[in-house]
Amino acid sequence: MEPLDLTPDMLLKAYAVGVFPMAEDRDDPDLFWIDPRMRGIIPLDQFHVPRRLKKTIRSGRYKVTFNKAFEAVMEGCAESTERRPRTWINDKILTLYTSLFHMGHGHSVEVWEDDILIGGLYGVSLGAAFFGESMFSRQRDASKIALTYLICRLTCARFRLLDSQFITKHLEQFGAVEIPRSRYRAMLADALQFSASFMDNYRDDEILDYLKALPTRPHID
Repeated sequence: MEPLDLTPDMLLKAYAVGVFPMAEDRDDPDLFWIDPRMRGIIPLDQFHVPRRLKKTIRSGRYKVTFNKAFEAVMEGCAESTERRPRTWINDKILTLYTSLFHMGHGHSVEVWEDDILIGGLYGVSLGAAFFGESMFSRQRDASKIALTYLICRLTCARFRLLDSQFITKHLEQFGAVEIPRSRYRAMLADALQFSASFMDNYRDDEILDYLKALPTRPHID
């Protein structure tokens, strides 16, 4: 495939037809289109949360914010770790998605402990679809907390599709499933006919009330 020379507007058009870019490696300057035959999604009405994680969230130990540290979250997702020595987030990805953030299409969820960023995730919104890009943790459960709050916010805002692109064992335990490309595109087309605002104001107690109502599952490592 030929390397891509993308603009933010081109990137949004790509999402609207179901494709997204990735790099081979953090230091590889080139981007390529990805269009998986099987697509990962998290059905918003089937999300469930581990019992222990729900207890952790309700403890009040961590603070969760939205769109407060987008670039820092992206940098966290681009970090190499022992469990993830390679990452697909290169400098072009950082620049493009930061532009989407300033355009109102890029969003982040941040998890803090004592004003220190310990985890989070970022993604893209278009219509009533949200495309999850990446997440990171510097402490146990941080990315799981971010994902839980993301689900709560998307549900409160009446989003219709949460695209996880691929699925992992980690995401499967929260309800993620794989669907064929044709079904995904139909769901995407439906979601794009509606409008949803990621940054509508929802009180913390509204989100926590929704969290209380989520079904639970046994402990997840």
